[in-house]
Amino acid sequence: MNFKKTNAPLSTITRDQIDLDRETENIYESIATIAKRANQISVEIKNELSTKLEEFASYTDNLEEIFENREQIEISKFYERLPKPSLIAIQEYLEKKVYFRKPEQE
Repeated sequence: MNFKKTNAPLSTITRDQIDLDRETENIYESIATIAKRANQISVEIKNELSTKLEEFASYTDNLEEIFENREQIEISKFYERLPKPSLIAIQEYLEKKVYFRKPEQE
């Protein structure tokens, strides 16, 4: 899933409980599924951001470089403006883009 092109809201909105537990018929299972997906998204975002910022890693202490690196600042601002992983996960769940299964029923 490309989290950069998601249509998830940037701020928290009120959700209808019926929409959330429609697939599982249990609100707790739905929330657990959404939480696991949010953790996955968080790890993906963190890894991607870390690899992009590694290019700017400076192993020498030079204050001029640290304050004048505009590209690094723009990358950081882009990731700060993304919706939170939990909001992306809820949107994916409501759009039925999240695959989940119950091993005990198989």
